[in-house]
Amino acid sequence: MKASLITNLIVIACAFIFLLIKKIKIKDLLLLVFVPLIAAFTVFATLYWFNDHPDHYYAWVLSSRIYVYVFTIACVVKTTTATELARSLEQNMHLPSKFAYGVLAALNIIPRMKMAVKQIRTAGMMRGLYLSFWSPMLYFKAILVALSSAENLAQGIESHGYVEDQKRSAIIKIPLTKQDRGLFIFVLIVFNVCLFMFK
Repeated sequence: MKASLITNLIVIACAFIFLLIKKIKIKDLLLLVFVPLIAAFTVFATLYWFNDHPDHYYAWVLSSRIYVYVFTIACVVKTTTATELARSLEQNMHLPSKFAYGVLAALNIIPRMKMAVKQIRTAGMMRGLYLSFWSPMLYFKAILVALSSAENLAQGIESHGYVEDQKRSAIIKIPLTKQDRGLFIFVLIVFNVCLFMFK
């Protein structure tokens, strides 16, 4: 358990340093530190204060793991676009094409949905109807727009020759280099050594 906690702290520290090297904005770094604090505190409180058999090490391990996930994902987001990540997972990890395209479609439709919600609210205000953030009517209209967009997207994908479960060629290839493989092996060895050293 102690090894897991120390390994978590090492991962967080390495990710923190990596983000500083990549010149992350101070505002974004503060958000990464303080936004997950609520979730981490909730996990710690649940496992330590509201548990019949409190174990502070276990509580620290699971609460620190939230920061491990947040900081490692931030490192990926800082260096890789969503499109590159989806293509890499499809080409190198053999993620089914329908999932890769589905993720890309969902990510690309978000800005359109935001614009659609603004247009719906503006149209409502022109009729003297204020649609608040929690208004069911706003979300009902937004769902109708999303369904229409999904249908257009499906037609667009099919018109570009997409067929489910068929092998596709890659226009933009994202290969795993020797440097990538070497870095992965190095990180794997370091963390396994940490687990054995701090047992």
